[in-house]
Amino acid sequence: MHFHAADLLSKRAYLTPDRIAVVELETGHRYTYAELNKRTNRLANFMQAQLGVTKGDRVSILAKNSIAYLDLFYGLPKIGAIFAPFNWRLTARELVYMVNDLEPTVLICEPDFVSTFEEMRSEIELDHIVSLGGAEIDGARQYEAEVAATSEGEPERPDLDAESPYCILYTSGTTGHPKGAIIPHRQILFNCISTVVSWGLTEKDVSPVYTPLFHAGGLFAFLTPLLYVGGRIILARDFDPEASMRWILEEGCTVILGVPTLFQMWMDSAYFDEADFSQVHFFISGGATCPPQLMQTWREKKGVVFRQGYGLTEVGANCFSMTDEDSVPKTGSVGKPIFHSKMRIVQPDTGEDVSVGESGELLISGPHVCAGYWRNSEATASSIDDGWFRTGDMAHQDMDGFYYIDGRYKDMIKSGGENIYAAEVEAVFKEHPAIKDVALIGRPDEKWGEVGLLIVVLEQGKKATEDDLKEFCQRKIARFKIPKQVLFADSLPYTAYGKVEKAKLKEKYLVQVE
Repeated sequence: MHFHAADLLSKRAYLTPDRIAVVELETGHRYTYAELNKRTNRLANFMQAQLGVTKGDRVSILAKNSIAYLDLFYGLPKIGAIFAPFNWRLTARELVYMVNDLEPTVLICEPDFVSTFEEMRSEIELDHIVSLGGAEIDGARQYEAEVAATSEGEPERPDLDAESPYCILYTSGTTGHPKGAIIPHRQILFNCISTVVSWGLTEKDVSPVYTPLFHAGGLFAFLTPLLYVGGRIILARDFDPEASMRWILEEGCTVILGVPTLFQMWMDSAYFDEADFSQVHFFISGGATCPPQLMQTWREKKGVVFRQGYGLTEVGANCFSMTDEDSVPKTGSVGKPIFHSKMRIVQPDTGEDVSVGESGELLISGPHVCAGYWRNSEATASSIDDGWFRTGDMAHQDMDGFYYIDGRYKDMIKSGGENIYAAEVEAVFKEHPAIKDVALIGRPDEKWGEVGLLIVVLEQGKKATEDDLKEFCQRKIARFKIPKQVLFADSLPYTAYGKVEKAKLKEKYLVQVE
């Protein structure tokens, strides 16, 4: 297929040059589409002319949300380069693995993460390091000054097509290492098209973005579809419950994404009772299953339309849709498949389709499915079969064609919208000399939806406390991955095939900790 997504912003800037595209709250700057496009051109020209970045090169950023993310996201594809942001919540150790796996030509770093970068520096190789926001890094180029001094003309496009990689987004790995999902140009384009058509977005819509832009949700739920159709994005550097509610109202936001934890924080805020959301078309919750009671409380207290969504990095942030009218009677459902998407629910062992109402593994096919994993053919082959992506999630379909997510086949915890893979956490704790065996399970939590509960078996004659073990992993894994509770056991139950029977652990320990 000989189409690509490198011209999306250029075309929109041509159609509506003077319309406001992005409001950056940190600086107060309001960028028109024409201004935003010129920024992306300067970035592309700087990367190409000054740093030698060419088609296929990866460019990474370690920073919180700012306009620089949009410079990179829309500018790099114009020269065929690949946008590959890093999760700034990770430790230096975790990031070293990603950098060495990805081998980016350029890394852009802001002041908040200079210490993390310096900790990584001796273990990674980079052609260029670029300072953002005045970050003091020896030998670094200066982002703002050098990009601003570069030509704003459209760079010449290289030979691109639908399968050309647009970005690489890392997801936590079930085998203990993160995997880089390759997002091709077709996935970017069809996410825009299908979301706009299926969700009824228009140029009049305004949406806040406070979720990190290293996440698929931050990039693809509303940002790219709205900038495609000519709407407006309100970009926040961080999330603050009360402040965000105030500027959502001040900026006239009409479509709002959040995770269940965020909606609970808003509801607990002192400003919630007086907030008037009458201009909001709908709220949508993603990242983790939203408790029906939370949705119902929002509807009753605020008279709003509240939906639940579903998406994955590998298949896009928006895979289902439902109408406002269906959102109440179908509470708990994620809706029906969006345009240009196919879904199946199958028995995971046989691959046979299940009956209506029966639970099975959700498979997704369409132009919004990723191209596979970066330098990981084994993971690609196990996840994508003849164009069908195996989500690892259990789902069922009702008689009306609405889908419901029932749980996960893959061993993963979703805590506050973040994925925590048990294998990764367990591998770190097994490095502790006092630990003989370990297993991580999810425990329900009112605030975060789910948190980690670690069951530990100590080596005979050795000692360790819960605090000892948590302290041990502080610099090895991100804070959100550290289990909230550690319990000690004499042994773990195993199957005949040597696999820990986590169902038995849940039966025993989830009752015990309630």
